[in-house]
Amino acid sequence: MLLEIFDPTARPRPIGIDLGTTHSLVAAVRNERPEVLLDCNQEALVPSIVAYDGEEIIVGTPAKARAAIHPTTTIVSVKRFMGRGGDDPETRRMGPYEFVTPKDGEANVVRFRVGRDETVTPVEVSSEILLELKRRAEDEIGTVGGVVITVPAYFDDAQRQATKDAGRLAGLDVLRLLNEPTAAALAYGLDKKKNGTFAVYDLGGGTFDVTILLLDDGVFQVKSTGGDSALGGDDMDQAIAHFFATTLGWEETKMPPAFKRLLLDTARTAKHALTDAETFTVDLPTAAGETRAVAITRAHFEELIVGLLERTGKAAKRALRDAELAAKDLDGVILVGGSTRVPAVRAYVKKIFEQEPLVDLDPDQVVALGAAIQAEMLAGDQLEEQALLLDVIPLSLGIEVGGGVVDKILPRNTTIPTAARASYTTQEDKQTGFEIHVVQGERELAADCRSLARFTLRGIPPMAAGMAKLEVTLRVNADGLLDVEAKELTTGIEQTVSVKPTYGLDDEAVEKMLMDAIDFGEDDLLRRRLAEARVEGQRILRGTEKALAADAALLEEGERAGIDIAMANLRAAIEGTEPSRVTAAIESLDKATNPFAGRRMNRAIAQAVEGRKLDEIEKGV
Repeated sequence: MLLEIFDPTARPRPIGIDLGTTHSLVAAVRNERPEVLLDCNQEALVPSIVAYDGEEIIVGTPAKARAAIHPTTTIVSVKRFMGRGGDDPETRRMGPYEFVTPKDGEANVVRFRVGRDETVTPVEVSSEILLELKRRAEDEIGTVGGVVITVPAYFDDAQRQATKDAGRLAGLDVLRLLNEPTAAALAYGLDKKKNGTFAVYDLGGGTFDVTILLLDDGVFQVKSTGGDSALGGDDMDQAIAHFFATTLGWEETKMPPAFKRLLLDTARTAKHALTDAETFTVDLPTAAGETRAVAITRAHFEELIVGLLERTGKAAKRALRDAELAAKDLDGVILVGGSTRVPAVRAYVKKIFEQEPLVDLDPDQVVALGAAIQAEMLAGDQLEEQALLLDVIPLSLGIEVGGGVVDKILPRNTTIPTAARASYTTQEDKQTGFEIHVVQGERELAADCRSLARFTLRGIPPMAAGMAKLEVTLRVNADGLLDVEAKELTTGIEQTVSVKPTYGLDDEAVEKMLMDAIDFGEDDLLRRRLAEARVEGQRILRGTEKALAADAALLEEGERAGIDIAMANLRAAIEGTEPSRVTAAIESLDKATNPFAGRRMNRAIAQAVEGRKLDEIEKGV
């Protein structure tokens, strides 16, 4: 028997964790090389499945065996629920679970019923998987130190925060959240010692990312990123399961939970088998209660997933455009994620990138290896080679300004960590606060973007419109998490909030954000111009009304009628839908009020100098 003896005085060892949809792994650097840590059966992969059996919580392979018997209390593919809203209708489609509606006052998150009076959230389920990986690491390397956990590049702020919360709940010191494609490139670059521009095509069980990176002597610079946080091998399984159910005469709404789980598990088995075989046949019960053999061929399977592959292709082509590159400019394509083992996926990758993908590193392990390397670097230890990681934010960040327009402060694909600020002013006299609405997305109007947070900066002394000065700073840290700072410059009043929404984007929401930004680009710009023109028109109307009320005596005979007509025309233009009409009406009102404004200015100057000598005025100038 071989025993590994740990030094009780040895420092805690950093680890890297790939928290996957289907499987999870833990890795560490030993003897200056990263390696995946195995269990006592020499298995690397831990099924990302958690079963709740009374007071007992079962994780991994034993939980997987229990899923078919207890489908509602055995949570599979929990990563797809991370950061989602409890009222998201898409959650109901992703498994045979009993969901609990949040009570008044409770956070709007997904809750699974796993006992008569017991519910758990995706964060709690994920923490059990992380805890199991932590135990494995402790068995292999002793005391665990800091950890780097990988996340899909297209995880939004809510999903990242949920992942970090799961780590803390598992008792882990989370050093960094690292984008999965960046982790894979880090492992690949240091292992193969190659420079160049690479695409990382990461298709896992529940998420898809594509990232364009520049590898240059230890510097890993992300040029662009794209993807879909709700697309992966699970969708392939559901396509096969739907085919089986239709063939056997089942209606999805009438399937018992146990049969639904059996169908999904069988579909996954079929997907794996069709990697090598041309046909997969299985006996399954029909809706009429009989048992029937049903078969699916590889060719049919590939037909079922054509739409899924095309969705990855759109994201890949957009990432190339954002990086200002063509497929022929790439030095290689790195495959990541177990779903890239599907022959149709590899053929599709070859087609869109016009070259054979690199498959010499295990796509299941490469992300965990990269996470271990990054953890070791952050812990301050030296590897054979160090690396500098320059990642990016996937979607633009900004705030809502007058008229519902978005002022984008941090554009997408900005390198992180980063910060940027913008200055604003009040629109109303005696305004004593600023309502700050932080949004994420590519559209021109806030209503079309994802709302991240709202808060109010209060206590501003009442001043004339335009006198108060607000400075808003957005900071995105290395984990991709956002802090917002708002400060009124004349008083020094400030407030800082960490953006922590309670739910994530819907299925395909990020993809839709970007596609909508392209499809509705011209309409959005027109709507933005109209909103801005309306805000300006309303400001001028308020100012004119105020001046007329204060100084009506300065009006000449017949002048008021012309001003009233110009104001009526401006109000009508504001109610319309053409920004050019609003602009023209503003100009007409300006022309109509110019003589009146001049007399007001002359009177103000005369009042200011009345009774003062010329030399006094000169000294004051």
